[in-house]
Amino acid sequence: MPNKKVQTKIIQSLSFDPWYNLALEEYLLNKVSENQMILYLWQNENTVVIGRNQNPWKECRCRELENEGGKLARRLSGGGAVFHDLGNLNFTFIMDKKLYNLENQLKIILQAVKKLGIEAEFSGRNDLTVQGKKFSGNAFYFDTNSAYHHGTLLINTDFQKLNRYLQVSKEKLNSKGIDSIQSRVVNLSSIRSGITIEDMVKSLEESFIETYGETIKEIHKAIFTEEIEKLYHKYASWEWRYGETPSFDITFQNRFSWGDIDIGLKLENGYIKSSLIYSDAIDYDLIQEISQSLEGVPFCKEDIINRIESIPIKSNNRIIIEDLKEWFSTKNI
Repeated sequence: MPNKKVQTKIIQSLSFDPWYNLALEEYLLNKVSENQMILYLWQNENTVVIGRNQNPWKECRCRELENEGGKLARRLSGGGAVFHDLGNLNFTFIMDKKLYNLENQLKIILQAVKKLGIEAEFSGRNDLTVQGKKFSGNAFYFDTNSAYHHGTLLINTDFQKLNRYLQVSKEKLNSKGIDSIQSRVVNLSSIRSGITIEDMVKSLEESFIETYGETIKEIHKAIFTEEIEKLYHKYASWEWRYGETPSFDITFQNRFSWGDIDIGLKLENGYIKSSLIYSDAIDYDLIQEISQSLEGVPFCKEDIINRIESIPIKSNNRIIIEDLKEWFSTKNI
């Protein structure tokens, strides 16, 4: 029996409000139909977006950002903090989970960049690079029946603001062999002069159509249906963006090949009463699972390692679990 033709749609948001754009993204994720693939294009103005499990106070100079009219936002997916302005274009592939195909999705982006005269490649755990410098970071989210893959495209971003608002640990910079964020990233307009956001939008749409066939395009103004308004209030809320910042009895911090981790534990009568883990690991779900699994465990090296070891190992989380077991084995607990 032949495969059903994939239903496709291109949606572009005209809002520059990160809380609205993230609300619309989640709304589309919840509403995507069987055998459907959506390309969602959006921009945020003067915004820092942090990953699902990140500590905003460590990733962003929040006071400077907000004093200068910027906004902090937290997304559903894992990964690290990014700066968005109107020199940056965001893309999201939103799909029936059965259609998820990272190779296809990356090919659309790389072909779109190539149409503009630039050869680029996928690099590391989630970056697109040109001439060894990053112009796009990617992150991923999987729900029960749907999924998304989203990322940034630096066209003409203000790197002075990027440097001012983002805080990156010296360990992270050193691990990449650089001394500043700016030395690692590049605007596509500096590689090929004259490239605009409009050029990239057109190129992405063409590349998407070449892969999936003719489609329809919808332009979304900031229209608030009841469902979008509810999601907007979530993304705009202090609780979602900043969350609880409790005091801990003990903390552990380290950097691994898959990302930074900062584990805070509150103890009571020799047991772990509560656990909170901050991380820029791409596997957002696993980080939350580890955090929850530690609660109620005796504060003892062997018990902590055994609990981490009890988490089901999948192909994509093996290295994280093994690294954490080895790391805790060196702790004087």
